[in-house]
Amino acid sequence: MTEPTLYPESGFLRLRIDLAYDGTNFSGWAIQPDRRTLQEEVEKAIAMVSQAKIESIVAGRTDAGVHAIGQVIHVDVPESLDLNDLAYKLNRILDADIRVTNVSVAPEAFHARFSALRRHYTYKILDENKVVPPLDRFDVASWYRPLDIGLMNKASALVLGHHDFAAFAKFREGATTIRELQRFEWVRDGRGYLVADVVADAFCYSMVRNLVGAVVCVGDGRFEPEWIKTTLINKVRISDSLVFPAHGLTLRQVDYPSDPELLERAQKTVARRDLLDAN
Repeated sequence: MTEPTLYPESGFLRLRIDLAYDGTNFSGWAIQPDRRTLQEEVEKAIAMVSQAKIESIVAGRTDAGVHAIGQVIHVDVPESLDLNDLAYKLNRILDADIRVTNVSVAPEAFHARFSALRRHYTYKILDENKVVPPLDRFDVASWYRPLDIGLMNKASALVLGHHDFAAFAKFREGATTIRELQRFEWVRDGRGYLVADVVADAFCYSMVRNLVGAVVCVGDGRFEPEWIKTTLINKVRISDSLVFPAHGLTLRQVDYPSDPELLERAQKTVARRDLLDAN
C-alpha cells in the first residue's frame, strides 16, 4: 500500500475541512463511475475555487446512504489560495445536502485518516412499528417489534474491546477486521427513539449496521445476549438479512490527539495497519 503523505509538497498548504451531509442521495463517500459520490462533489468544488487538481483524504469512508455531522477531510492546496470566506465559497458551489462547516489550516503532520484516535457514530431506531415522522424519515430506521433496551445494552457490552470483527463486517479483499470497539451503548430519548452511541478506533465496512442488526435480534427476544459474543468468537458472518439500513446511521465526530502528538499517532496507525495487512 502507498505510504501516506504526512506533509504537503513545497508550495502547498494542508487544510482541514469539516463536513456535514445528508447521505440519502449519495452512493457513499468514495468516487465511483457514473454515480453521485461525496468525494467527487467535494473535490470538484475545492478544485473550482483553488484552480488546482485536488485529492482529498477522509477520516471515515461512509457507505451509501450514511449521513455525517462531523466528517473530516484534509486537502493540499496552493499556498496562494485566498482562504478568506473559503467555507462560504464552497457552500455556494455545493448542493444543499453537503455543507462545509469549518475550514482551517491543518497543524503539522495532520492526516485526516491516520491521525484519528477514534470515530463516533449514532444509530437511531423507532420500534413497535410506530410511525416515523416525515421530517425524521431520513435518519431513523423503523422496527416492527418492541425492543428491550436492557437486553440490547447487555449484548452490546459483550463485544466491547479489541477483537476480530469478521462476523460483523462485509468481506473486503486484503482488509483487516481487527478493531477496538470502545463504546456501544443504547438510550431511549424523549421522542421514544432508541439511540446507539458507537465508538471505535476505526470501523470495518458495514460494521456498525451489522452490530446493530445483531443487537436488535437480542432486543426483540430472538436470541439471548450471549449469542452475540459466540458469533464474534466463531467469526461466522451474520446473515445480510440482519444488517440494518444505512439511513439510520450518522458519523457524529472524529477525535484527534493534541497537535504535538499528531505525527506519532499517524506513524503508529500506519505501522499497525502494515502489520495487520501482512498477517
